Amino acid sequence: MKPSASPAGDKARLSRELVLSTALALVDSEGLEALTMRRLGQELNRDPMSLYRYAANRAALLDGVTELVLDELAIFPEDPDWQSQLRNIAHDLRLLALRHPNVVPLLVTRPLSTPLGLRPLGTLRPLEQILSLLIDAGFEPSDALHVYRAYYGFLYGHILNELQEFIVDPEENEALLRLGLHRLPPKEFPRLRALGPVLTDYDGAAELDQGISILLAGLAAPLAAAKTSKKPQ
Repeated sequence: MKPSASPAGDKARLSRELVLSTALALVDSEGLEALTMRRLGQELNRDPMSLYRYAANRAALLDGVTELVLDELAIFPEDPDWQSQLRNIAHDLRLLALRHPNVVPLLVTRPLSTPLGLRPLGTLRPLEQILSLLIDAGFEPSDALHVYRAYYGFLYGHILNELQEFIVDPEENEALLRLGLHRLPPKEFPRLRALGPVLTDYDGAAELDQGISILLAGLAAPLAAAKTSKKPQ
């Protein structure tokens, strides 16, 4: 829910939490480009200069928004069922992305411009927690890192694909019209147009669960083999 700007003379006391939650609401409603110190000051009914106490610049604001969203992700590294945990995290992150689609670029691409150790701590906690989960489950530390990379590579790929499944007219019964595929030249895109009924039946949660099942089966196989080889003969 978007925080309402405080009327003049009835200003809410500024805090980092209020600044970031208002910034997130602004990004949710109008996109990343709308987030500036000046615009955020307007939303809070404050002089933009007063916000620099809570975020040194726009980049720090973006980092704070990313941390705020990732704080909604529940990870329990002490859970002995690592596969169940990874499945739950995947579905939770998908729902986060659907609630905050304008924040997805921050989650997926922004870290590429920042060395690992210089990223905000809140953005690194999921990595630390999942590594703990996997290492405690029996993975070697280096293998746990490979699992994490494969897992998040799949997960972010799925999220980006799902966000592209945009329905133009949800009330339209005809698949081509629902997706806007009728605008594509038939001779150039015959296969894509023919897949209209399949595309409109897209179930993001089911697709994710099927993909996670395949991924987890592949990841679990080497771990099971390693445990078997360590058993006394």
